[in-house]
Amino acid sequence: MSRPTTNRLPAGKLLHWAARNLRDLPWRAEPRDPYRVWVSEIMLQQTQASTVIPYFMRFTERFPTMRALAQAPLDDVLKLWEGLGYYARARNLHRAAQKVMAEFSKLPDTVEELSKLPGIGAYTAGAIASLAFGRDAPVVDGNVKRVLCRVYAIRGDTRRPKLEKKLWTLAKANLPKGKAGRWNEAMMELGAMVCAPRSPHCDECPLGKVCRARALGIQEKLPERAAKKRIPHYDVTAAVIRTLRGRRILIAQRPLGGMLGGLWEFPGGTLRGERGESLQECLRREIKEELGIEIEVGQPVTRVEHTYTHFRITLHAFECRLVHGKPRALQVADWRWVTWDELDDFAFAVTDRKIIRALRKS
Repeated sequence: MSRPTTNRLPAGKLLHWAARNLRDLPWRAEPRDPYRVWVSEIMLQQTQASTVIPYFMRFTERFPTMRALAQAPLDDVLKLWEGLGYYARARNLHRAAQKVMAEFSKLPDTVEELSKLPGIGAYTAGAIASLAFGRDAPVVDGNVKRVLCRVYAIRGDTRRPKLEKKLWTLAKANLPKGKAGRWNEAMMELGAMVCAPRSPHCDECPLGKVCRARALGIQEKLPERAAKKRIPHYDVTAAVIRTLRGRRILIAQRPLGGMLGGLWEFPGGTLRGERGESLQECLRREIKEELGIEIEVGQPVTRVEHTYTHFRITLHAFECRLVHGKPRALQVADWRWVTWDELDDFAFAVTDRKIIRALRKS
């Protein structure tokens, strides 16, 4: 791993470029509203701005203030987040709003206080403090890492703590006093629009003349990444359990503390392949463990392939019939018998939405 130089980047050139090239995004409206900045930064975690825009507009229209968000039921928050993914962000946003209203009445303006809120790490705290409150706080997200690694020709895996610490040091050293928010925004925008992961537009870059990676012809090789690990695959089952006349369907709410917590689903679970379990046996076992009822597994409804950050699944959905017992919330947060029309009132993961579409087609 090469040692980064401490030479400062030309702030004037980058800020001049930013003044002419920053995208007109809804959360950048002046004067900056700290609440809107915060919501946008949470939504932008691991998600592109073009995807975030419609969600941000709907979310801030429904919850225009911190107080409105804090007072809203979590189900309403998750419903508006539906499809955006990484649902822990929505749960943490809701918890943080409640914490702020209970303890501060307004969003804190320092990195230290912001970092104490659920879902706010070093990057998000720095972004809010600098963009919303004018604090001289650095930010280092994926885009900023890429820019810094290229202009300083830094080798090594940016996920390693030692190198990440050096990137934060560089980011702080380059902050123009009193203009941190504009600088941070410019660096992030540069990484998103010009210093792209593949085929960067080096001729358009305001830092092109000082970019060491470009001078060496290695800009597309940086940042370096360790070889990707093989992503595991799991078979998962889901039960479409109907009432006797088929007018209602049983849905369950996932535990709040787990993956996709708080979302609703067609109940089921992961196949235990090491036991030689069939999909039907898996479904009967999972429904018994989660809801305390016995079912008869019928015909397949659909099969859904989906990739999460660290694993892939194949979700197998089956028509099912209740044979014995009354549902109980044993390993789920809640359960409901709902009509077809009522399904649209609940927040489901994208995989379960595909099951609903398959059911309606049939």
